[in-house]
Amino acid sequence: MSATARVSSKRSSILLWIVAIGVVLFLIAPVTIVVPVSFNSTRFLEFPPPEWSMRWYIEFLDSGGWTASLWRSLLVGFLAAAIATPVGTLAALGLVRGRFRGKQLIRSALMLPLTVPLIVLSIGLYAVYSDLRMVGSVWALVLAHATLGLPFVVLVMSGAVQNFDETLERAAWTLGASKLRTFWQITIPSLRPALAASALFAFIMSFDEIVIAVFVSGVHGETLPVRIFSFLQTEISPVIAAVSTLLLLALLSLLLGRAMAKVLSARRSARQATADR
Repeated sequence: MSATARVSSKRSSILLWIVAIGVVLFLIAPVTIVVPVSFNSTRFLEFPPPEWSMRWYIEFLDSGGWTASLWRSLLVGFLAAAIATPVGTLAALGLVRGRFRGKQLIRSALMLPLTVPLIVLSIGLYAVYSDLRMVGSVWALVLAHATLGLPFVVLVMSGAVQNFDETLERAAWTLGASKLRTFWQITIPSLRPALAASALFAFIMSFDEIVIAVFVSGVHGETLPVRIFSFLQTEISPVIAAVSTLLLLALLSLLLGRAMAKVLSARRSARQATADR
């Protein structure tokens, strides 16, 4: 390679890094600004804060409305994930391994929540729940969010099932294990990482969803995103920044915990390999 080509390649690499760093800064700048704004001492979103204060965190924790909407969002998210994950897993197993007519039609039907606009889906759900007198109930929102998270579970689990080594199941059957025991002791443990990812997808989809929740939650069943949206209609308060910071802290804690779990798992595997030698 000539000197000119090397210089050109180096410049291209530097330019690529500059663009990449610029994009990352553009994406994380709004998030990082929210954190200092949440410690504002005034009732306005000022950056930088004139004085640092925990006022808005205290208001969030002391407010029954904010904490109730947070717990409701967590409850709905966990229940929606608990429904969508097993249903989506069984659907993925049937779609990947099954040999029957109409499989593609069923797959397309399961993907409808991803293709249909949320406003259309929300209106349809509201009409159905109104007839059933379920508007405002927790289970109405749980079922709606489980339906919304189901396609993500099917997609993730379908890929995991396709990559699963079925010879493990056949070996278990050969050794006398029943299909049910093989499913619980061989298949499910092998698919555990994909199951965890699917459940996380379903939970995040539910926790962050607002369009369906606006229609279905009712007046007294609002989730945290709905309360934030309603709060923004009347005033822009630093308490919203405090809520966002707490959610960001929870996300970072989750990512840190996952990274630590991977490190511990790698160390455990290394120790096991050393002991086997």
